[in-house]
Amino acid sequence: MRWRIIHVQYCFLLVPCVLTALEAVPIDVDKTKVHNAEPVESARIEPPDTGLYYDEYLKQVIEVLETDPHFREKLQKADIEEIRSGRLSQELDLVSHKVRTRLDELKRQEVGRLRMLIKAKLDSLQDTGMNHHLLLKQFEHLNHQNPDTFESRDLDMLIKAATADLEQYDRTRHEEFKRYEMMKEHERREYLKTLSEEKRKEEESKFEEMKRKHEDHPKVNHPGSKDQLKEVWEETDGLDPNDFDPKTFFKLHDVNNDGFLDEQELEALFTRELEKVYNPQNAEDDMIEMEEERLRMREHVMSEIDSNKDRLVTLEEFLRATEKKEFLEPDSWETLDQQQLFTEEELKEYESIITMQENELKKRADELQKQKEELQRQHDHLEAQKQEYQQAVQQLEQKKFQQGIAPSGPAGELKFEPPVLNNQDTDKEPE
Repeated sequence: MRWRIIHVQYCFLLVPCVLTALEAVPIDVDKTKVHNAEPVESARIEPPDTGLYYDEYLKQVIEVLETDPHFREKLQKADIEEIRSGRLSQELDLVSHKVRTRLDELKRQEVGRLRMLIKAKLDSLQDTGMNHHLLLKQFEHLNHQNPDTFESRDLDMLIKAATADLEQYDRTRHEEFKRYEMMKEHERREYLKTLSEEKRKEEESKFEEMKRKHEDHPKVNHPGSKDQLKEVWEETDGLDPNDFDPKTFFKLHDVNNDGFLDEQELEALFTRELEKVYNPQNAEDDMIEMEEERLRMREHVMSEIDSNKDRLVTLEEFLRATEKKEFLEPDSWETLDQQQLFTEEELKEYESIITMQENELKKRADELQKQKEELQRQHDHLEAQKQEYQQAVQQLEQKKFQQGIAPSGPAGELKFEPPVLNNQDTDKEPE
């Protein structure tokens, strides 16, 4: 499940990756109060894998653009709408020649990689009549009409393609989790059908007991509330809860000192709350559900704090959120075990889809079995013909032998030549 979580780290591509190069707002932190305090190095942190098939190309383009001072300056002043709309892409015309040359090289490498993928696919299909240029149209993260140079259109297409791809993932993630939960319930019910009445009641009782054990956990603080952050401040950071300061908290948890709390840094804040509900040692606690809970918390906090929707929390946004009533007096947080994840109608619809898929697989399996039986029948028939032929050849050879004819090979040739008598032998009279 973790591999799904890191997909959203690049949701707006160049926005979170390049904007994080900005300088952090200076905040004085009393390191003497922090347990195990060590100076935080401003080393470059490797961005996570987005899961996109053009992930490496994306990261390389970002890295090259970050080296251009002009582009970095424009990014500092750009808002998310300007980046989304493509207006920022026009600034690519003003970057240095060295940067443009490197971007051109990256694009040619990417086009070459895509062509190799296409060729490999076509070779596997034994189809050599396709036009590679036309097939490149299916890749929407670059301008295939100009395979040699990186233009502003390429940057615009890269931003829009990755944004759309990752937002699509974000929308489907909850649906995948719902299907996972419905599959669990479906398998549980199917298993119960195989049991006797007594065993079924016993299993139902065990299920309810595990459910009660899972639900019996301490109260979970509302994610992003003052109570929740103060608990991290006290138990994780080792600081006095009476000294809680939002600015200092922000600085402590801006791990890479880039001036933002990104999605990974936010998710780390919820570990303490999740540990109240989930323990990998407990059979009743599902770790896949824990990751879903973590993502729900992160999405909720982002929806309340991230005012410009760039999936990054600035110090200004963070401090503004601490002034809201929801921060001081939040509603109670409902965990997954307190929610109805699917209805009976949804489960029935899901089971009908499973049944249809199982029937299709069974039908296909039956067809394959019939094909196997037909091939076996043909094989047996050929073996029988082969045996008949061998028997006929043996009978013919035996008949020739009885008639004093030399046996022949498969092509009718003699297997051995009879001895030839010389003239002396023929003229010699018997004594």
